[in-house]
Amino acid sequence: MKCIICRQGDTAPGKVTVTLQRGQTTIVFKEVPAEVCQNCGEFYLSEEVTGKLLSRAEAAVKNGAELEILRYAA
Repeated sequence: MKCIICRQGDTAPGKVTVTLQRGQTTIVFKEVPAEVCQNCGEFYLSEEVTGKLLSRAEAAVKNGAELEILRYAA
C-alpha cells in the first residue's frame, strides 16, 4: 500500500511501539504488528490489532494504572 502521509513510500510488514494516553494513564505497547512506510516510518494498524490494543488499554485505565508497558501478544 502507498503511504498516505508522505505519498512516496510503500508499506511493508513490521513491528512498532504504540503509545496510548488517556487522562493520567499512559500505556506503551511494544512489538505491535503493523504495516510500516519504508520512506517516512508512518505505521498503520489493522482493525483487529487496534481492537486488542484499545481493549487492553481500557483495562489498564480501569485498574488505575499510571504507566503500563506491555509486549503485544496476539
